[in-house]
Amino acid sequence: MHEICQAELPIRPWEDPRLARLPGLLPIETGDWLQVDDAYGAQIAHKQALLATRRGQVLQVMPGAAAGLAELFDLVLEQLRARPDFHLEGDRATCPDGRKVALDPARPLETLAALVQEDFCLLHKPDGAGEHLLTAALLGFPASWTLAEKIGRPLTAIHGPVAEYSPDMARRVQRLFDGVRPERPIWRANCLLYDDPELFQPRPEGTRRALDTSGRLWVRVERQSIVKLEETNDVIFSIHTYVVPLEQFDAQDRAALLARQASGH
Repeated sequence: MHEICQAELPIRPWEDPRLARLPGLLPIETGDWLQVDDAYGAQIAHKQALLATRRGQVLQVMPGAAAGLAELFDLVLEQLRARPDFHLEGDRATCPDGRKVALDPARPLETLAALVQEDFCLLHKPDGAGEHLLTAALLGFPASWTLAEKIGRPLTAIHGPVAEYSPDMARRVQRLFDGVRPERPIWRANCLLYDDPELFQPRPEGTRRALDTSGRLWVRVERQSIVKLEETNDVIFSIHTYVVPLEQFDAQDRAALLARQASGH
């Protein structure tokens, strides 16, 4: 068990009415897509270890995903060049923790996993019809889902086990993926309690996540961004994960989080 935690949560979905309502979408301000926080080095190191030991569980790429991945790679590097905490020169980047990373366009997801904390899912709409399909992903920190079960599947099937994902919600999400514009990316957040701080938490569909409240608990928040790529029209679903021990919160917050968990939200 790896306990990699941030010192605090920059997002508190349980008390922000804009985030509490489904789908709870907010615009991403310029330069605010990719987050760097105090768990940066530890999360990157853990993801590298997962790539080395569980590669097939955290990295999946389908045929035909290359163009979208190339555009994602270029977009992330463009974002990092505008930041003061990264330094990109030629085919190398210096990261906020001082590491040097080779910028290898032939290995786009592996390179991005060494640069930023976000996990990335690439969704493509074949022939511009039907639903978006998950065609590639680097998912080091799944929160109770399994990449192998989702790769190649459409949005409705991906969200099949989610109780709130009704047919009406499915239509709304598909309209959202169709309508989001490259110049106006958006984000939302979720919030769950876990009895294990481990970031790598895959679970098969149909397996209910148990929560033992007799011991320590951790608050796990995902900042989920939806970014449309301009050239391929693919959609990037990125996830920045925060984990903070529940005991760090005051009594009012702890009560609210426990009540939220009990209600299934």
